[in-house]
Amino acid sequence: MAQQAEIHVSRKIVEGVQAPSGDQPVTPAPHLRQHVWFATEDVRAGTAPSPTFEWSLQGAYAHEGKTATGTAHVFLAPGHRNLERPLILADGFNYGPSDLPGLWKHFDKKEGGNFLTRLRDSGIDVILLGFDERHTYIQANAGVAVACIERAASERIGSEPLIVGGVSMGGMITRYALARMESEDHDHQTGTYFSWDTPHNGAWIPLILQQMAYFFESFIPEEPGHPKQAELIRSPAAQQLLWAWVENSKYEGPVATSSKLRTDFLRELASYGNFPMRPKKIGVANGHGAGVGLKLTPGETAFDWKNRYNTVSAKALVQPDKGESEPIGSMHIALEIRRSSTTAVPALDGVPGGTLGSFGMVAQALGIEVDERFDSTCFVPAVSAIALDFDPATWDVDPALDISSLDRDRSDLDDFLCDGENSPHSEPRRALTDFLVNHFTR
Repeated sequence: MAQQAEIHVSRKIVEGVQAPSGDQPVTPAPHLRQHVWFATEDVRAGTAPSPTFEWSLQGAYAHEGKTATGTAHVFLAPGHRNLERPLILADGFNYGPSDLPGLWKHFDKKEGGNFLTRLRDSGIDVILLGFDERHTYIQANAGVAVACIERAASERIGSEPLIVGGVSMGGMITRYALARMESEDHDHQTGTYFSWDTPHNGAWIPLILQQMAYFFESFIPEEPGHPKQAELIRSPAAQQLLWAWVENSKYEGPVATSSKLRTDFLRELASYGNFPMRPKKIGVANGHGAGVGLKLTPGETAFDWKNRYNTVSAKALVQPDKGESEPIGSMHIALEIRRSSTTAVPALDGVPGGTLGSFGMVAQALGIEVDERFDSTCFVPAVSAIALDFDPATWDVDPALDISSLDRDRSDLDDFLCDGENSPHSEPRRALTDFLVNHFTR
């Protein structure tokens, strides 16, 4: 029987650590303020066209007593006066409300193949679907997706099937929405489902960095009206998406699908058949498809910093590959200490996948200089983004698998394409854009 993936935390005082005297600082970094760690910034460069229509949406159902809300921007294809060939692209994982102009600018970059302009020029009406709380429950935002699907179907002229999908978590939201609609005999009128670097089987943020988000947050003064730095990590969306998650900096125990929110979500999704069955299912992954990972060595030090009084420190190691009680880093302020290790956790930092600047973000927040080689780690492993058929709770899979050599029937998608390198999560890449546009316009 395989070992259980676990984290271990020691809070014992070690030699050299001392309580600060009256003139010695105990803040982690002089400039550190409360801001949400691991959230990506909205795209500001470029311009976005004005939508033809704007829809205010309310979820078709509530989840845990919460009815989510959102907005859709509708961009009719040239020459269209009404919806004729609707494509819904749902926004993904982040904190706070969607920025739909930013989403347009992100996906219509020239270097990425002008994805949205090409769709419209081919006669497809683009609907960008945003959520007022991207960080809430997947099921709640799926209710907003259902409302958008229903409205698009009702306002469409003719009978052209819908194309429905999303980027990142947006692919999970629409996957759940379509599967639930089918289970409830609700005709979604969708011919194609698509996902862009969606963590179908889970995503990854280094456990040591999750701990740091919680740990240093408690030493930073709260700012009224501003979220705390660990708000995204503790959010329902993160708990449901992340394969390995810790609830606070002191937590010890199992980390694989450790949140009840993820366990319940996976069980509920399975009860709806896991995927919608009626539409064709296609996807793209920002990870390398031939098993080529990042140049990160398991167990090597990403950063190791302490102030000159040794009253504050932060050390992060690249996730070791399984093993038992393998160190992953430490942190302390005054006499409050965390030294962490893991057992049976795979070396996911460097596996092929869409990347996130996790180490870089945390180092910058703490005012630490870090070699640019350590800026980014894998966020959505390629084996997850292509919906390879394995247990999303236990991850009984080689995450560095050479996908290019596999039979297509190993995936729950009907067709997929991986990037030729490990590019930033959700980044539009010309080959990925071409693949989707060609499918949509056949």
